[in-house]
Amino acid sequence: MCIDLVCVKGKNVFRGYLNDPEKTAEALDQDGWLHTGDIGKWLPSGVLKIIDRKKNIFKLAQGEYIAPEKIENVYIRSAPVAQVFVHGDSLQSSLVAIVVPDPEVLPGFAEILGVKGSLEELCRNQEIKKAIISDLNKLGREAGLKSFEQVKDLYLHPDMFTIENGLLTPTLKAKRADLTKFFKVQIESLYANM
Repeated sequence: MCIDLVCVKGKNVFRGYLNDPEKTAEALDQDGWLHTGDIGKWLPSGVLKIIDRKKNIFKLAQGEYIAPEKIENVYIRSAPVAQVFVHGDSLQSSLVAIVVPDPEVLPGFAEILGVKGSLEELCRNQEIKKAIISDLNKLGREAGLKSFEQVKDLYLHPDMFTIENGLLTPTLKAKRADLTKFFKVQIESLYANM
C-alpha cells in the first residue's frame, strides 16, 4: 500500500482557472495532471482511499508524518466524545488533543467512575480525563493506529466548536489554524506537563 498525493488527468478534468495562470500552474503540472491536494492510498482491493488533505499533514520531531483527520475519525467513535481536534508539530514528539465531551453522555460516563458535577466541573476532573484518554487509545489500537499516532494528553473543553465561534467552516470542517490559535495556552500547557 502506497501513500501519496492524489493526482487526476483526463478530458473531464478542468483546463485551468480563467485568466489566472498563476493559480492554474499551482493546480496543474506541465503534463496536465491536476494535483487535488488530497493524500490517498491504494487498498488491496484496488480502491483509492482518501486519507487527509495535504495541508493538514504535519511531521513530528522524530520525523513521522501525521494525518490528524484519520486519527480524529477513529477517536470520534468514543461515546463520551462529541468533537475532537488532534494537534502536533515538528518541535514535539507526541500528539495532544482538544476534546469536547458529549454533554448528554458525559454525566453517565462520569457516574460510572463515581464522579458527579456540572459539565465544566467534569471537564476539569483528572479521573475523567484519564478515562477518556484510555478509551481513545483503546479505539486507536483497535483501528491499527501506531503508538506515535495516539494522543498522550488532552484538554476537555465544555463548549462545542461552531461556525459562530469561528472554529468550524460552513461545511462543518475544523478550522485547524484557528483551533490551534484559540487553544494555544491549553496546547502549550499540555506539552509543558509531559
